[in-house]
Amino acid sequence: MPDLSQSDLLLLFLALALAGLIHGALGLGFSMVATPVLALFMDVQNAILITLFPIISVNLISIYRGGRWRDSIGRYWPLALFAAAGGILGTHTLILSDPSPFRLLLAAIILLYLNLERVSRIRLDWIQTHPLGSMALFGLVGGFLAGTVNVMVPILVIFTLELGLTSTAMVQLFNLCFLAGKISQVGVFSLSGLIDRSLLVTAVPGVAIAIISLLVGMAIRDRIKAETYRRILKRVLLVIACVLIGQYLLGI
Repeated sequence: MPDLSQSDLLLLFLALALAGLIHGALGLGFSMVATPVLALFMDVQNAILITLFPIISVNLISIYRGGRWRDSIGRYWPLALFAAAGGILGTHTLILSDPSPFRLLLAAIILLYLNLERVSRIRLDWIQTHPLGSMALFGLVGGFLAGTVNVMVPILVIFTLELGLTSTAMVQLFNLCFLAGKISQVGVFSLSGLIDRSLLVTAVPGVAIAIISLLVGMAIRDRIKAETYRRILKRVLLVIACVLIGQYLLGI
């Protein structure tokens, strides 16, 4: 972990608070908000490390809330296992190589999905007709991208939108996959000797801030209608694509 000044710590905690608020309101977004901010004053690997335990805490609470787990976790739990496997591969890639090109790949996938109506030859109805195969593909790709660029959201959003899941089921499935990916990252980082005492000390207040802001965001989400929620997710995808392209071009 790098030595952080008081201003860096303040920015860190503000980023975690904003990320928790957005994650609570949408059921996703912690990494995509926190990572770009933290990358302004630390490298991507340390940004991923410092958000590990806040994200795990946020995921656990998000999975627990809402009930009716049979409709989400009960049917689609293999997706999380594939995401964990992809996360292990992605984290090893992060440690050994430059992850920047994968940002452009993810941005391209998002933009292609958002323009499927204009590319009529590409169909995604196979997601529903081949559930296990689609879970393997989306889980592995999502986990790999989470391990390399700390963003799994777009792949999971595409998968769940095509399945037509309820917003509650979406959120629970998102967070189950996030949790599986982060647990695999903890294992790889621990074996690599990258999780130390300074990280754990910084994580304690970070976890508290993330949870408090998450609960505030959840209160906001209860007021959002299902169709509005789906439109918001597509707009979030577009923003993510623009941010990823910007990060690549600026070398962040």
